[in-house]
Amino acid sequence: MGVAVRSQQAYKASSRWRTARFFSAVVCSCLALVLVCQPAFGQSGGWMRQRIGSLAWLHAVFFLDENRGWAVGSRGTLLATLDGGKTWKAESKPTVDALRDIFFTDDQNGWLLCEANLYDLKHKDDPRAYLMQTADGGTTWKRINIQGVDVNARLARVIFNRGRGWVFGEEGAIFTTRDSGVNWTRLQSPTRHLLLGGTFIDDDRGWLVGAGATIIQTSDGGETWHVSRLEDASRAGVRFVATSFFGNRLGWAVGSGGSIYHTENGGRTWQQQFSGISADLLDVKFLDATEGWAVGAEGTIVHTNDGGRHWTAERSDTEHPLERIFFAGRGHGWAVGFGGTVVAYVGVEAPRLIQ
Repeated sequence: MGVAVRSQQAYKASSRWRTARFFSAVVCSCLALVLVCQPAFGQSGGWMRQRIGSLAWLHAVFFLDENRGWAVGSRGTLLATLDGGKTWKAESKPTVDALRDIFFTDDQNGWLLCEANLYDLKHKDDPRAYLMQTADGGTTWKRINIQGVDVNARLARVIFNRGRGWVFGEEGAIFTTRDSGVNWTRLQSPTRHLLLGGTFIDDDRGWLVGAGATIIQTSDGGETWHVSRLEDASRAGVRFVATSFFGNRLGWAVGSGGSIYHTENGGRTWQQQFSGISADLLDVKFLDATEGWAVGAEGTIVHTNDGGRHWTAERSDTEHPLERIFFAGRGHGWAVGFGGTVVAYVGVEAPRLIQ
């Protein structure tokens, strides 16, 4: 009888041990599956404010890689970093006028888009908008006037693709260069609306966006343009401020009231996406076909990992407007704006299963 009881107890203990071992194996398998499915960079990263020692209104930011970059803004503010923004150095001001945009084609050749205050102009024929060019990595800059620009016109952005470049702005004005900025030609524009943002993926294919729900597209470098018709956006008075494309088919445009529109056919048709916010969005950048970021008023940062079907608000560490965003690879990003604001994103690599 005692032997039977001990045998039964031993059997029960063995069963409990086998059950515990089974559930332990299941838990470990599930955990391993979760780790394998984690993206290389994701929610484990975050945005943190960087110290720059300036209260200038920063209008644009540009990085050559994850370390070397520049931020520009009001009253000729030109900041540079060689360590990804851990430290920023104020460079000699190339001008006292506002620096609206910055673009580098390589580590030596770069451009500034400048805007003078009307009350600071010495002569009535002096243009309000002009460019400055560097050929030595930003050590020195020289002024470049754009032929044919109206003296009172304001220009919003400058974009280069090797030797080809474009600037655009008020009343639908678009200028292009084919010789790295030596000569500029005014292009025929299909709109009189203010153009605020744009992107070119090569010498021929580009998109510009602006007020009045304007989105225009070219396949020949700007010689001809196709105008997209967004009836719902027009009725809502949407003002598009920026656009980003991945390849020649997938694109996004952002603007007032948290508006986000998406195209899957190169801009022929656009569909609205739900951002979940009402703040104006001022810039957007997609890293691939699925992951994108947008920034805007009130320190707004939103993020998507599914092409914009769902957008999530991210903590930005500021309530100042964020005017421009730039990414150097998936794991290093910067956004700049009012009050000397620079916030930086560093994606932390998620753990992976070691096999």
